[in-house]
Amino acid sequence: MADIHSFPLLGIIKDNGMADDMQLEEIVQEHTRTGRPISQLLVDFGIMDVDGQLQLIASQLGTEVVDLRSRDLTSEILGAVPANTAKTYQCMPVALFGNTLQVALVDPLSSDKVNELGYVLGKELQLVVADPVQIEQAIAKHYSSSDAGESMSDILKELGADADISKELDEVTAKDVIGLEDLANETPIVKFVNIVLQQAVQDRASDIHFEPFEDEFKIRYRVDGALYEMAPPPKHLALPVTSRIKVMANLDIAERRLPQDGRISMSLAGRIVDLRVSTLPTQFGESVVLRVLDRASVNLELETLGMPKTVLDYISECILQPNGIVIVTGPTGCGKTTTLYSCLRRINTLDSKLLTVEDPVEYDIEGIMQVPVHESVGMTFGKALRSFLRQDPDIIMVGEMRDLETSQIAIQASLTGHLVLSTLHTNDSAGAVTRLIDMGVEPFLVSSTLLAVLAQRLVRKVCSKCRTPFEPTEHQLALLNLSPHDLGDKVFYYGRGCSYCNDTGYKGRKGIFELLPITDQVRNLINERAPTVVMRQKAVELGMTTLREDGMRSIFEGETTIEEILKYT
Repeated sequence: MADIHSFPLLGIIKDNGMADDMQLEEIVQEHTRTGRPISQLLVDFGIMDVDGQLQLIASQLGTEVVDLRSRDLTSEILGAVPANTAKTYQCMPVALFGNTLQVALVDPLSSDKVNELGYVLGKELQLVVADPVQIEQAIAKHYSSSDAGESMSDILKELGADADISKELDEVTAKDVIGLEDLANETPIVKFVNIVLQQAVQDRASDIHFEPFEDEFKIRYRVDGALYEMAPPPKHLALPVTSRIKVMANLDIAERRLPQDGRISMSLAGRIVDLRVSTLPTQFGESVVLRVLDRASVNLELETLGMPKTVLDYISECILQPNGIVIVTGPTGCGKTTTLYSCLRRINTLDSKLLTVEDPVEYDIEGIMQVPVHESVGMTFGKALRSFLRQDPDIIMVGEMRDLETSQIAIQASLTGHLVLSTLHTNDSAGAVTRLIDMGVEPFLVSSTLLAVLAQRLVRKVCSKCRTPFEPTEHQLALLNLSPHDLGDKVFYYGRGCSYCNDTGYKGRKGIFELLPITDQVRNLINERAPTVVMRQKAVELGMTTLREDGMRSIFEGETTIEEILKYT
């Protein structure tokens, strides 16, 4: 049973006997499955309306419920909480008496958040309870996005001028854990890291990079596959900033010679965002990369991936087979895992057992047993797979076939009546077949178990707000192996750049795909150990659409640019 007490409001309802365990358990499961707010689910399940919930929380905290709409929020009150703090902590100042601030939070039962907020603001906090919807509306109304940039530069100034931090930095040694922790919890540092994370998530970043160099400390984030630089903080802040991230991810802050991995789960703009943290010791300090796993921005439905209809139909058919192997291939960060998760979502029914082994588990999917790899304790892909077969699964997903052992067990599993989904790092679909054989898998095993190989890439989409038609040059057409006669009435587009796309001309990404169906002719070539080039030529003869051709389809549909397709295919 899920732990009801990890949701404080449900714990209070249970302790007061207002609902039974069965109802509360259903709410937790629905929340885990859909991500919908607990308060809304309590209303939907007919357990308690919003006013009742607010009164219950207020009596638990020994405070009152306020109606924000009837409050006069003066500039003095609003000035007590900076814009970014209000957005990060999802809080709204209500009244100010000297050094005591009356404040309402979307999540008033999170004592950690309340304590940290008081610490960041340097004020005594007096909690009041308000409708979360009213708080979010008030934040949007009173703290517009234009304040955020100002706040960032203010904090950078504050950090540069903070004498205490400079003094502490001089005194702290790498081994001084308590000193490092104190430094990491300094108010300006906490504020700065929160703002960076919030800004990156707001801009739909997939990764955030903190990189120390000899003379500077860079912060960059990746949006739609391209890296952008943020305003760099002073170089001497590299140590406190990386220490702050390590504190948040529960990593050992004194260990700076070995790589570490961790996870931060934080609430931003009312939704939970998971950040996967990886540290790497470099010549000038630790490089830290955060991978943003924002469940709200990932749609795990096969139809939304943008596959051509023929590819979608074939893959949909393959994943309904009782046994066999389906491989998705492509470089790191091209959406392979998202494709596999979408396949799993499609076949995740009550009458089938699904097991996955991943390094690491990226998204939790209700109803699927997901196992993380721990190489350090000997929990490898191979070891997990062996024990999987004793768990009687119907469908197995292997994060990556990275060695002969894993590939052989996966093939064994498919021969004994399991459907296996996995990924490989190769440039195209035909390359995946030869990679397996190069690893040492017997060709007849590959040909008898493989159902399909799907190669994919992610290309940036032209911004819909500033999309402009243009006439391609002969040189551009030649790079795509086209001549002006091939064009007919086709229109090419590029993005001029506007505020909506941060002047990049691109907004969002889409997949391009190349599907290699394993037909009898292809099986014969596999058994003959034919080279990749021969297999690829045969597949094209049999009607396979290559990545480049699928990319051209996206260009002609006005969804991407010539440059993007040339870059990725």
